[in-house]
Amino acid sequence: MRAGRYDAIVMAASSGGIDALRIVLGALDARLRAPVLIVQHTASENGHALCELFAAASVIPVIEAEPRQPIVGGCAYLAPPGYHLLVEAGPRAALSVDDKVCHVRPSADVLFESAADVWRSALIGVVLTGANDDGAAGMLAIRSRKGLGIVQLPDEAEMREMPEAALRLAGADHVLRLAAIGPLLNQLCG
Repeated sequence: MRAGRYDAIVMAASSGGIDALRIVLGALDARLRAPVLIVQHTASENGHALCELFAAASVIPVIEAEPRQPIVGGCAYLAPPGYHLLVEAGPRAALSVDDKVCHVRPSADVLFESAADVWRSALIGVVLTGANDDGAAGMLAIRSRKGLGIVQLPDEAEMREMPEAALRLAGADHVLRLAAIGPLLNQLCG
C-alpha cells in the first residue's frame, strides 16, 4: 500500500481505552495529514478533561467535536460525552442524541458507518479495547466499502470483547499490538 492513500481515521475504545488511546495518539506524527475521529465510551460528563488528557500525550491537537465543525487533517476530534459523533459531507462533524447503539452514546458504529459513507475506500477504522460489541458493525461498513480495518490484538487488550467482536463480524486487514498501530497510521496517512 502506498502512503497517502487514506484520507481519514476513525478510532473507538471503551473499557481500558483511555490508556490505549494515549498510546496510539502519542505515536502519531505531527505531519499526519488525515483527521482522526474518536469515540471513547466514558461515564464522565467532562469531555474537555478527556481532550486535555489525550492532548498531553499527542503532538496533534485533540479537540471536542462541535456541530457543523469542518473536519481538517492533522487534528483529532473526540465525540462529546452523551452525543453520537457523525460525519457529514464537507466533511463536517455532526452530533446527535438519537437512541443509544450497543447500549452506548457515543457509539463507534454510528461514527464508523457515517464516516464510511463519506470517505469510502479512503477510510481507516481502528477498534481498540472494550467490553461490548460496539464498532463491529461499523468496521464491517468500512471494510465493505474497501476501507482498511485495524484491530488491537485481543490478547493485549484490557477488555477483549470489542476487538473480538470486530474480528468475528468484519475481520481486519491488520491485528496489531498498540505500539504498532500509530506507526502504521503514520505510514498510511503521512
